[in-house]
Amino acid sequence: MEKPTPLSRRTFILGMLTTGYALAASPVQDNIIRTDTVGLMAGSVEIPTPTGKIPGYYARPAKAGRYPVVLVIHEAFGVHEHIQDVCRRYAKAGYLAVAPELFVRQGDVTKHTEVGTIFNEVISKVPDDQVNADLDATLLYARKSLQGHKSLVGAVGYCWGGRAVWEYAYHNPKLTAGLAYYGRVEGMVSDERPLDPIDFGSELKVPVLGLYAEKDTSISLESVARMQAELKKSGSGSEIIVLPGVGHAFNADYRANYNKAAAEKAWELGIAWFRKYGMPGV
Repeated sequence: MEKPTPLSRRTFILGMLTTGYALAASPVQDNIIRTDTVGLMAGSVEIPTPTGKIPGYYARPAKAGRYPVVLVIHEAFGVHEHIQDVCRRYAKAGYLAVAPELFVRQGDVTKHTEVGTIFNEVISKVPDDQVNADLDATLLYARKSLQGHKSLVGAVGYCWGGRAVWEYAYHNPKLTAGLAYYGRVEGMVSDERPLDPIDFGSELKVPVLGLYAEKDTSISLESVARMQAELKKSGSGSEIIVLPGVGHAFNADYRANYNKAAAEKAWELGIAWFRKYGMPGV
């Protein structure tokens, strides 16, 4: 297993959470969802890992209790305002949501102006082993320091994070359930990414619901169908639902790709999925 790159204090400072939207996400659209913190505890955190602290954001109900943990895995733009808002949405639904900044060792993606540059200079250098180790550390931190539930834990991810959900579910068979929004399932293998989700789909133990888009130009329906076929062999209960008539990133309310009806349907499906597998929320 490749070890995560050690973190210097300078790396941590450069990776502090943004208070707005990543530059490459511009122009930000006018249909942004803004979830308040009424009834919540929320804010930036420092998550200990074996190689140093990484920044993150959490939100949970303010009422005392151990709530099911939801690991929120960001897309290409890191833990910017949209992902922080997603954490608050899950907190409003009765979960302890935590989003670690998983690119911090390789760079600050919020400052790049082009998505292509983000991929070439940052994302392509992020090893799956590092991501899985940081998610393990985030889960441990959520349980020890944020009063997360001792056994109930879900993961939700978007685009790059959607692929990471499949990968983490394979890495951690104790994950209760996962939600993978339009994450690529093949064609991503490299030295840093030794397996595509389709390579282990038939071996998956964790129930993961894939939420994909019929008109996604970056993920073909043929690719999705191949993944569905592998999942059926697994006995994990995993499924993929393709939402009709929409494209990639339909959940991203700050982008032109956003589709309100599809995003709301996917939210309903995701909450029902967590509840089906014993993560009740409220």
